[in-house]
Amino acid sequence: MIQKLFRAVFTLCGALFGYGVSLLFRGLVIKTNLGEIVTLDAIDRSVFSAAAAIIFAFLFFLIAPSIGNHSRRVVKEFESDLQKVPSTEFVSGSFGLIGGIFLAFLISQLYTGIQIPYIGMVLSLLTYILLGYIGVTVATKRGKDIINTLSAAKKTPTTKGKGKGSDATPKILDTSVIIDGRIADIMKTGFIEGNIVIPEFVLVELRHIADCSDNLKRNRGRRGLDVLNRIQTEYGIEIYNTDGDKALEEIPEVDVKLLKLAQMISGKVVTNDFNLNKVALIKGVDVLNINELANALKPVVLPGEDMQLFLVKEGKENNQGVAYLDDGTMIVVEDGKRYIGETISVIVTSVLQTAAGRMIFAKPKKGK
Repeated sequence: MIQKLFRAVFTLCGALFGYGVSLLFRGLVIKTNLGEIVTLDAIDRSVFSAAAAIIFAFLFFLIAPSIGNHSRRVVKEFESDLQKVPSTEFVSGSFGLIGGIFLAFLISQLYTGIQIPYIGMVLSLLTYILLGYIGVTVATKRGKDIINTLSAAKKTPTTKGKGKGSDATPKILDTSVIIDGRIADIMKTGFIEGNIVIPEFVLVELRHIADCSDNLKRNRGRRGLDVLNRIQTEYGIEIYNTDGDKALEEIPEVDVKLLKLAQMISGKVVTNDFNLNKVALIKGVDVLNINELANALKPVVLPGEDMQLFLVKEGKENNQGVAYLDDGTMIVVEDGKRYIGETISVIVTSVLQTAAGRMIFAKPKKGK
C-alpha cells in the first residue's frame, strides 16, 4: 500500500514538474526571439502544458520503483550508521551544529550590504555549511572529553569507593586479572586510583567462559563474574560500550582491542598476562601487572642468606634439587639431588627476578 501511495505521489510530482517545464519554456519564448517565430494561442499553450505534464508524469511513474528501492537502501544505511553513533557524540554534535548555525547567522548579516546579485546569498550559504560542519566536527571530537570532565566534576563530592579520583588515569581490567580475583583486594586497599573501566567485549568473553562446557573454565568464568559483582558493590565500575567505535569493531582479538582502547582513552591496562604485558610495551601502552606487584611484595632474599628447605623433586639439570617457599617461589639447589625428601640447610647464591616470577638458586651448606 505504501509503495502504491509513493508511486502515485511521485507521479503527481512528475506532472507538476512537467507543467513547470512548460511554463519555463513559454517564458523563454516570450523573452527571446523565438516569440516571433513560434506563436502559441491559449489552446496551444494549454495543450503543450498538458502534454508536458503527461510525459513527465509517465516518466516519473516508470522510475518510481527504482527511486523507492534506492531511497529505502539509503534510509537503512543511514539508520544503521546512526545506531552506531554513541549517544554522547550525537548530543554533542547536535549542540555543535546549533552553535555553528547561530554563528553563521551572525556572520551572514555582514553580507546584506553586498549589492552584487546572488553573491550575498552564495556567501551566506557557504558560511552556514562551513560553520555547521566545523561545529559538528569540533563538538564530536572534543565533546566526550567535555562531558566526561563535567560528569567527573559532578560525581566528585559523592565518589564511592577508595582512591577514586576524577583526574587519575582510567584503569582497564582484562579478563585474566578479573578471573584471578586479587584485583578486588588490591582495590579495597585504595592503591588503585581513577575510574575502573570494563570494556563490553571483556564482559562478552567472560560470559562465554562462564557458559563453557569445560568445568574448569566454567568455574573460572563464574569466579570472574563474582569478582566483578564484588568490585561493582564496593568500588563501582564503568562499562565501556564499544558498539559505536568502528576502530574497535574491526579488531578481532580481545587483547589488541584492549590496547587500542587504552590508547583511545589514555588509560592503563591492568592484567597478569605476561604476553599482553610485552605487546603493550611494544605499542607504548602503560600496563599494571598484578604478578609484578605480587613479586615486588614477596619477602626479600639476598645472596649469602641461610635457609631451611625441604627438597621435593629433581631439577632440569643433573644433580639439581627443587624446593618451594610458602608463596610458591621455586628454589633450585645445586648438588641437591641426593637430598630429595629431606630438609637441609642451604646458602642462597643468586636471585633471578623476572615479570613472570622469581627464581632463587642455592647450594647445600657445608657440613650437611
